Amino acid sequence: MTTHLNNQQRRALKQLAHHLKPVVLLGAAGLTEPVLAEIGLALSHHELIKVRVNGGDRDGRDAQVRTIVEETGAALVQRIGNVAVLYRANPELKEPIRLPG
Repeated sequence: MTTHLNNQQRRALKQLAHHLKPVVLLGAAGLTEPVLAEIGLALSHHELIKVRVNGGDRDGRDAQVRTIVEETGAALVQRIGNVAVLYRANPELKEPIRLPG
């Protein structure tokens, strides 16, 4: 299930993500099961992550980001160039991200 965000929540997450560095880099091998598992693990630990999608053309990168969102249940906060910002809530964290609205 994909998380849906309203504009206020998306804006707040963009501000939080601004200083983050990409935690997962997709290279020439593309999107594999181990990479998807790593993204899922990173989302569970951090809730908000950046993923750099290198290689391929724009349509290929779009497809990879869509697959990540569908497979992980995350929300795409924003995408600028090759970097996608993803969010998936984890209420079990000691200090989960509190979204407005």
